[in-house]
This record gives sequence, structure tokens and C-alpha cells, in this order.
Amino acid sequence: MLLWRLLNDSLRSVNIAICDLSYHDLETPLTGQFCWNDGQEGPRPGILLIHGGAGLDAHAREQACRYAALGYAVLACDMFGDGIAGDKERVMACLLALRDDPDLLIRRGRAGLAALAGCQEVAGPAAAVGFCFGGMAALALARSGADLAGVVSIHGSLATSRPARPGAVTARILACHGAADPHVPAADVAAFAEEMNHAEADWQLVMYGRARHGFTHKHAVPGATPGVAYDRLADERSFSAARAFLAEALTP
Repeated sequence: MLLWRLLNDSLRSVNIAICDLSYHDLETPLTGQFCWNDGQEGPRPGILLIHGGAGLDAHAREQACRYAALGYAVLACDMFGDGIAGDKERVMACLLALRDDPDLLIRRGRAGLAALAGCQEVAGPAAAVGFCFGGMAALALARSGADLAGVVSIHGSLATSRPARPGAVTARILACHGAADPHVPAADVAAFAEEMNHAEADWQLVMYGRARHGFTHKHAVPGATPGVAYDRLADERSFSAARAFLAEALTP
């Protein structure tokens, strides 16, 4: 177990305990990063944090610690499998397989939820928070009727080949979207709103002006990936929105 020290929003030092957590989706071995505030007594609500298209990378790990500092037990899950992240060809193959097979995507996410629920630090309601590809996966869990109190999609894909049925979505939903995101066009945003209304979901959408795709990626190299750019204001505002949303959704 590692300890990671950071300052929370009250400028108090927080010790975040970090350990690898191995689990499986059928025969596929997966290894996530589990983290929690080591100075906080007793079990607490859990968050499944779902990485973006690159796999369980530094961004996902840092975000997991960021949310753990709020007082949650967080599993940054592995959607690809051991040894995949870092291998571009295998990453793309996994992304396409998960995108094109909603049942596989949901099952892989539910495997992470089961691993999270099995941790002794976790009790009470759970939520899912996803970034980019992870936002799509988190919304897929919500559409499937997964037992979640809340779902947060941050610069995630909003399109789906399997729209939610009326009454199927029991989780509250927050989607944080960059208004200048070329990877999620306005038509997808409008279709998402129509879908959520048709599903009678408790949902909200926050759009950030001028923000492009991947606006929470602090270390993104400007111009390296078309349409992707860090935006400090959108990052801070989306985190603040997610924090308030989770505090409401995860209150027993």
C-alpha cells in the first residue's frame, strides 16, 4: 500500500492510501487502483472511476485520488485487461470491441462494481464517474439499470446504439460537456437530452463554453490530438459540479 498526500479544498493535508486491486471479468484478468482517505474511519460510499481511451493511465489514477480526497472509496477500474494499456494496437482493438458490444461494455463495468463492493472500506450507495470513453461506459451502466445512486460523465461520448427504455434509469445522471468538443457534436447532445427525457431519468447536463474534448487532461500537449485541450476553468467547474452532485446522490 502506498500513501499519497495532497491538499483538499479546505487546504488540509489528506493521506490517500493506494493499492492495486486484482479482479476478473469471466476469464479476463483486470487490475485497478483502489484508493481511500486513510485518516477517515469506517466504511464510506464507493465510486467506480472509469478511465478514458488510453486505459488506466496517470490521468485516471490522479482523478481517483482527487475523488478519494472528498471522502469516498474509489476504484479506478481496468476496462481493457492486464497488459493492454500502452500498446496502441491492442488498446484500439479493445476500444472498438467494447464500443460495438454494449453487453460486453456493461458486463466489464459491472465486474468493476462487484470488485468495489467487495472492499471492506465500502458501504452504502455507489456511483460511477467516467472520462471520455469512461463517460460512455458510465452512461451505459446507467442505461442498463445498474444499481447506482449517481453517474457522472465528464467529456464523455453521449451517443448510444442502445437507448434507455422508459423507467430503466434509476441512477441520477450528470453530464459535463465541453461546448466546443468536436468529438461530441451538437446532434449527439440533443439526442441525449431527448433520450433521457423519454427514459424519464433524473438527469442534468452542464456545458462549458469554449471547452474542447478532454478538458480535464492537465498534461495534454496542445495540438497533439485534434480537438483535445486542457481547460482549467472547465476542469475546476466540472469537478465542483461533480462534487456537489455526488454529495447529494450518495447521501444515505
